[in-house]
Amino acid sequence: MPKLGMEPIRKAALVKATIVEIGRAGSLDVTVSQIAKRAGMSSALAHHYFGSKEDIFLAAMRHILSLYGAEVRGALHLAHGPEARLRAILAASFSAANFRREAVGAWLNFWVLAQTVPEAKRLLKVYQRRLRSNLLAGLRPLAGDRAEPIADGLGALIDGLYLREVLKTGAPDGAEAVAVATAYLNAKLERAVL
Repeated sequence: MPKLGMEPIRKAALVKATIVEIGRAGSLDVTVSQIAKRAGMSSALAHHYFGSKEDIFLAAMRHILSLYGAEVRGALHLAHGPEARLRAILAASFSAANFRREAVGAWLNFWVLAQTVPEAKRLLKVYQRRLRSNLLAGLRPLAGDRAEPIADGLGALIDGLYLREVLKTGAPDGAEAVAVATAYLNAKLERAVL
């Protein structure tokens, strides 16, 4: 007989284990058994909670996007003015919580998953639209008609910095990533420092 109240705890453990296993493997080539073992439960229980490996991957993707979104919203809430909004988005994008080895590896693999799984593709499109919208809110007062191409370039650069990080060893350097993105932004805004 299942213990009452354990389902959310076990689902959360499976989601976290999925992120770690994907990050460790560097691919989606992980089994439900590996994920369940890391979470301290049986693969049958993992299948009971999620149904399929794809559903576990999607739950992990939603979790990562949820953490990222919460951090961006919190940073934007504290930001006053367009420049502060842009700095807040960059800081949240490369924070220690979002720009860690497991999350970076999971992001890469979720981009791969989005090539074949419609729900994963939809989730990534939601992320891209929200990122673009947030960037535009900060860029329009600063760049006027140039805001849209700058936002598109900065969004691509953020994603690209995650992709490049996968090939590196050691802990991701969020401060360096923010510096690269800020330098791009300053060049596009034709100013020395943002």
